[in-house]
Amino acid sequence: MTGMADYDTLRALADEGNETALDRLADLADARGDVEGLSELLDEGCDHAGALLTRRAVAAGDLLELQRIADAGHDPAGEELERLLRK
Repeated sequence: MTGMADYDTLRALADEGNETALDRLADLADARGDVEGLSELLDEGCDHAGALLTRRAVAAGDLLELQRIADAGHDPAGEELERLLRK
């Protein structure tokens, strides 16, 4: 799926509670490096966005971002934070 119409369709499906569409929006945001978009999707409850943000934060060694992601409800970010703090 590419293009604005496809994005709009995914957004509409996600707004109706379709988790697969929400995950696909997260993939699209990740592919274009849109961390803010991923954060918004995490705030909407998209666990996949949390996983993508966690991966980015671990790669960057960004402990504060990991804490923020964990605080937003993505538990694996907290686990990664603890792992990095123990190094």
